[in-house]
Order: sequence, then structure tokens, then C-alpha cells
Amino acid sequence: MKSILLSLITILLFMKLAHAQHTCCEEETNSSESTTSPNIMASFSNDKEFRDVHPEPLAFTLTDGKGKMITYKTSDGVDAIGYEVKSDNPTNNWVFVFHEWYGLNDYIKKESEEIASTLGNVNVLAIDLYDGKVAANNDEAMKYVQSVENSRAFAIINGAKDYAGTSAVFATLGWCFGGAWSNQASIELGDRSAACIIYYGMPEQNIDRLGKLKAPVLGIFAKLDGRITPEVAAKFESDLASLKIPASINQYDAVHGFANPSNPKHNIEATKDAKEKTYAFLKEKLK
Repeated sequence: MKSILLSLITILLFMKLAHAQHTCCEEETNSSESTTSPNIMASFSNDKEFRDVHPEPLAFTLTDGKGKMITYKTSDGVDAIGYEVKSDNPTNNWVFVFHEWYGLNDYIKKESEEIASTLGNVNVLAIDLYDGKVAANNDEAMKYVQSVENSRAFAIINGAKDYAGTSAVFATLGWCFGGAWSNQASIELGDRSAACIIYYGMPEQNIDRLGKLKAPVLGIFAKLDGRITPEVAAKFESDLASLKIPASINQYDAVHGFANPSNPKHNIEATKDAKEKTYAFLKEKLK
């Protein structure tokens, strides 16, 4: 009798725990529940080999930018920040830029300035997923990338969407950690996203979530990448094809982070070609 009673108590406790977990999950956004790629990328930061392919950025200060830092509201009540470069002429075209794992530093601001000046008819907003923190070394970068909670990141992205306005059309672009979040942002933006560009970031692995992506994809990957491998890029291409999502997946004979000018293994030729493809893609999709 006592054993039966203990079994019943165990079952009741399990049911209570399962209900609590289900309720907790219901309180989160569906996006947070089903997202996989940023979590995978954050786990890579525990790997010394992965950290070592991210050399500390060379000192650089942007002095001639036309953009400015802004703050905007989010649904969780904590203001978000970003670097905004507005078009000289009013436009509903927006490019959301996502920083790599060192954060929203002056290199990312410089890239944002270049995107704005090259395209002309876009507003560029470099979104800060670190809430103002910028890493100076790999130890800090590892800590910051692991501290990003999906629910907060989606609140920041949706706050940026609201800031841009109801008529805005979006493209997303990011590198490494930011490449993963470019993918997530385009999924989150639904049919308001016209283009998704991923530079050597982990693509979404959950096929059901990836199936919510409405934007065509430009993928820029590195054949010598030890984590976002050619096999990862090939699977992504296959997944997109199975979902009938238009995509152009490109792989370069280069290392992870090859487009970063502060990387000692920065590949100028590959970066030039990737940027030409990037700007052609954006010009086509943001007419």
C-alpha cells in the first residue's frame, strides 16, 4: 500500500512539474522556443579553437560617419540601442545589421555606413544585441555572446521593426553570431522581410521554424570554417530548396571571419566578391 501511495505521489509531482514547464513555455514567445542557431553559436564560444579564429580587433575609431546612436522602445520595457544611418531621401527600405561576437563596435558602424552609401535608398540600423556592451577581447566576447537571451533579442528586433514603422520593408544582414541572428530576424519579420543575408553564421536547424522564412537568402560561407562547415552550408541550401525558399549559397576558399578587416586572415579577394554579391542582392530586393 505504501509503495502504491509513493508511486501516486511521484506521478502527481511529475504531472505538476510538467504543467509548470508547459506554462513557462507558453509564456515565452514561439520564436524563443523554436530557435536553435544562436544557441548553437553561443555554445561554440566554449571551444578554444573557435575563440582563436576570432583575433582581438585592431584599434579603429570611426570619425567621419553620418550615422548616430539611437534608443527605441521594446515590449519588455527596456530600451534598446542601435546605430542608425538615415537615407538622404525618405524611404521605407531598411537594412537591419547584426554585429559579430565583439559587439556593435566602430567596424560594424563603418560597415553600416558603407551599406547606406552604396545603396543610397535605404535606412540602415545596426542593432545592438549586447545592450551597449562591446568586447575588447575574446574572454569578454565569450561572456557577452553567452549572455544573450533569445527573448530579449526578439524584443530588440521587434522594437526595431516598430521603430521603422508600419510601411517599412526590411533586409537583414549579419556576420558570425550576427549571421545567425540575421536569419532569425528575417524569420521574425515574416513577409515584411525582402532579403536575408548570412555571413558564416549558423543557419536555423529547426525545419519548421525555417519554413516560416518568407525572404530569399544570400549565404556567404567559408570552406575552411571549422564550425559553420561546408556540410552545414550544404544542408542549409538543401533545407531551403525543400521549402522552396529562393537562395544563393556561396562558399569561399577562406576561413571563418574572412570578411572582417581586423582579422589577420582577412581575405580581400573573397570579401570583394562577397560584397559585390551582397550589394547586387540588396539592390534587387530593395527597389
